[in-house]
Amino acid sequence: MQVKAEARYVRVSPQKARLVVDLIRGRKAGEAITILRTTNKRISPEVEKVLRSAIANAEDRFTDVDVDSLLVIEAYVNEGPRQKRIRPAPMGRAYRYQRRTAHIVVKVGDGASEAAVAAEEKE
Repeated sequence: MQVKAEARYVRVSPQKARLVVDLIRGRKAGEAITILRTTNKRISPEVEKVLRSAIANAEDRFTDVDVDSLLVIEAYVNEGPRQKRIRPAPMGRAYRYQRRTAHIVVKVGDGASEAAVAAEEKE
């Protein structure tokens, strides 16, 4: 069993979001929420929201799911579209800068079935 949740077009640099997402990859869901609560980064509440959404998706799709045994199977951040902006500069010039966006993806599941799927792929 593997369930996914995604937040798209989040107004944060993907590089900064990856710092937080790397903390929870491979951990138990409850432990990951605790880590996100104590992490002092602006994007932490947004990542926690995506993780809670993935857990809720698992509860909704599968009736026999044990929330305490869920693991963060995958967690990654992709780059979204960039908004190109112009800032006034001295002597009538203009400097361009980019406002970056990110797509945050979190997949949760029970670790036992993922090991079986990996074994089948090797064969």
